[in-house]
Amino acid sequence: METRRFGRTGNMSTLAIFGAAAFWEISQADADKVMEQVIEAGINHIDIAPSYGQAEERVGPWMPRERQRFFLGCKTMERTKHGAWDEMQRSLKRLQTETFDLYQCHAITTMEELDSITMKGGALDALVEARREGLIKFIGITGHGVDAPKIYLEALRRFDFDSVLFPLNFVQMANPEFRKNADDLVAACKAKDVGTMVIKTITKGPWGERQHTANTWYEPFDQMDEIQKAVNFALSYDVTGLCTAGDTRILPLVIKACQNFKKMGADELEETIRSGSQYEPLFA
Repeated sequence: METRRFGRTGNMSTLAIFGAAAFWEISQADADKVMEQVIEAGINHIDIAPSYGQAEERVGPWMPRERQRFFLGCKTMERTKHGAWDEMQRSLKRLQTETFDLYQCHAITTMEELDSITMKGGALDALVEARREGLIKFIGITGHGVDAPKIYLEALRRFDFDSVLFPLNFVQMANPEFRKNADDLVAACKAKDVGTMVIKTITKGPWGERQHTANTWYEPFDQMDEIQKAVNFALSYDVTGLCTAGDTRILPLVIKACQNFKKMGADELEETIRSGSQYEPLFA
């Protein structure tokens, strides 16, 4: 699988970054099978959080043996220095590791939340202290929502984050304002050498009243040709990689699509965005 430099971290991350949200509720035996698939595919970057159900408990047993294989990124949804510090310690213990390669302020979806983590005594203070003490190497920010790109542009003005994570899919990019801000964010990250991860890449739209057929809080594309198109679209932007969807049944299809990635040209990108208008965007 192709790798790309994850900004100034220097890590050559695989196009597919394992999204451990897929381990929300799963037995250790089933999680072990998925981890074997991840390793077999050569994936070398994990995105995980204590808010992802059983994820830390299921990945933890793999870390004593496989820690050097993975660039390990964890997150906190705490907004204060004290809360973020304590949650980081618990995650380190559950994941059976002494350090994180990346630790991120998670689910920053409003300017008010950005204010709360960047103020004196906010969560960001804990991350800076942890980096100084060698508990983490790099600091990032993550989240979703229609305003995510705009919020992270402001975040980069306030602090020199090493990475950002935000939604990118061809349905959402049919929204002109979202598209402009997403384009601006990708350009800003490139200029500042910030690593970029994208999420929700295979999102078809909100479930609405339809029956849920996948363990994702959005309706995903679930056919190989649809997933390949969505993955080709997202990875044709100047981003490092995509976090795989939170469904273990769809995971092998997303991995295959990343292995078979073909970059779209400008005309194909535009045509794909136009096709997105037939769907309801996840974030309105």
